Amino acid sequence: MKKMDLGVDKEYKIVLKLAVPAMLAQLINVLYSIVDRLYISNMQTGGELALAGIGIVAPICTLITSFSYLIGLGGAPFMSISLGEKNQKKADAILANAFLALLVLGILIPLLVFSCYRPLLMTFGASDQTYAFARDYLLIYLIGAPFALMSLGLNQFIVSQGYSTRGMFTMVIGALVNIVLDPIFIFTLDMGIQGAAIATAIAQFSSFLFTILVLSSKNVQVRIHFGDYKLKIIKRIMILGLSPFLIAATDSVVCIVLNAAIQNYGGLSGDTYITVATITNSFFQIFTMPLLGISGGTGAILSYNYGAKNTKRVAKGERYILLLALVFTTVAFLLSYLIPEPFIHLFSKNEEIVQLSKKMIQIFMGGIILLSFQYCFVDALTALGRAKEAVILSLTRKTMIIGFTLLLPLFIGIDGCFIAELVSDILASCITLTVFLLIFKKILAKREQTVV
Repeated sequence: MKKMDLGVDKEYKIVLKLAVPAMLAQLINVLYSIVDRLYISNMQTGGELALAGIGIVAPICTLITSFSYLIGLGGAPFMSISLGEKNQKKADAILANAFLALLVLGILIPLLVFSCYRPLLMTFGASDQTYAFARDYLLIYLIGAPFALMSLGLNQFIVSQGYSTRGMFTMVIGALVNIVLDPIFIFTLDMGIQGAAIATAIAQFSSFLFTILVLSSKNVQVRIHFGDYKLKIIKRIMILGLSPFLIAATDSVVCIVLNAAIQNYGGLSGDTYITVATITNSFFQIFTMPLLGISGGTGAILSYNYGAKNTKRVAKGERYILLLALVFTTVAFLLSYLIPEPFIHLFSKNEEIVQLSKKMIQIFMGGIILLSFQYCFVDALTALGRAKEAVILSLTRKTMIIGFTLLLPLFIGIDGCFIAELVSDILASCITLTVFLLIFKKILAKREQTVV
């Protein structure tokens, strides 16, 4: 498979070659949870309660896998900059240290969650009716979590070398395994929600194996090896990865706060609104995760050329990334208003749930176009090694969402839990756009003057 030249090929071609597989990979990644939710919602008994249980577990799963971004999206730009500087030894050392960090986190984080899973689930929105479903799924999911964390993290090092299609295949393999095994374990073997978790764990292991095979092959420029471990390198990786980690981690925190607020303000309809929130978040993620693929998956062109001091290519690359993101989010916005019902009907035929879900989807998606600026500019700063600015801008949006989720229901009731996302997306995106326009040219000018 031919490797693209990040420093020579046309910028728009590189962006498309990186973005399309990255979008598909992220879409496929989110399908893990959506396929589980789809099959579970169609169980003959307890389908809607089980779906609510999955909705409670989902942010915990997201929180676990977010550590893959800490290492993957921190180490991959670092490695790309080193390759742009023609420093192969440093690039090799970065991947070696990233592998070690992912291995340690992949073991420790699931163990930590296991040690306190009951208070976590009850705090995050579980009721007496949904707790058993949430528990059964989570405990089995934790077995496969180390493989999910490592495959997602290491996949970034495949994409950042220009092998975006191979990176996509790591996700495709896992998704296909999950799609095939889910109905077998859930319905044929009558294992219900536990069967969904087992299928997911096996799928995660399959993705992990393929990732290891790719990064161990002689066909990639930077391969997994052991040694050259340095705390300094791991620290640098984590600093660069802090922003994408916070984006992913605080996404789960937002869901947790949303679920808790819904249970507080939803009264006797709390479980119904949890189900609605699960469907709404599923629809939202179908578009925000590919958007992350556009903004984060294309960072290699920015990092490599920044390392090579080709700042004009950095600027042109970022323009094409933003243009693609704006086209994609415009389509997403239109779909959310034109055809949300067919998606909702996959999960529920209950008319109350359908109408509520339609309303909340359209509220959630109201700021999706502006999110192009938020995602693209924050990820661009990460790709250029500007972790501090990226972190601040990421935390600004998530702090707004959490704050408005807690505040707005006091004045407008439970609808405020959902409106908080829309208000925050608009305000945060405008702030990020303003900051980026003020500092981007200065960053490139400073790089031109730097001695490599």
